[in-house]
Amino acid sequence: MGPIAAGQPRRVDGSRQEAHTHGVNSGTGSRSLDHLLAAASARITRYTPAEAYSATSAGAILIDVRSDETRRREGIVPGSLHIPRTVLEWRVAPGSDVRNPHLGRLDDPVILLCDHGCSTILAAATLTDIGYVDAGDVIGGFEAWRESGLPTAPPPLPGIAPSGS
Repeated sequence: MGPIAAGQPRRVDGSRQEAHTHGVNSGTGSRSLDHLLAAASARITRYTPAEAYSATSAGAILIDVRSDETRRREGIVPGSLHIPRTVLEWRVAPGSDVRNPHLGRLDDPVILLCDHGCSTILAAATLTDIGYVDAGDVIGGFEAWRESGLPTAPPPLPGIAPSGS
């Protein structure tokens, strides 16, 4: 993959991904949401659903950050690890007392999945701050994954832990 200019979101195939636009007033001296998303996108790998599926087949860890309610309503990706966005940093940080035991090393590829592929941009960039070498997200989130015809399943029954969770 060739070099990516700062602020240019990248995809696994090296092509540029257009940043989401959000009307945020940047006249206050603060950085706009568009700028934050572009800067975060430049630090992570953005996967199409098919690329993410291939990467997980090759050993990347897919972390579903969606809420329990959304997973019950929409379904899950079989084999994904569920770590809600609200506790993500605590569950993935090395040395954390509540780190998820299913996570590997900081150099293992980690791909985040949310509803529509927006909140995981900033979350994956935070994982790079924590020390993950290869953090990314799924462009379009679960919605795009499902629309691509990739495997989904009903959520596990309450009280029954799925494999990988």
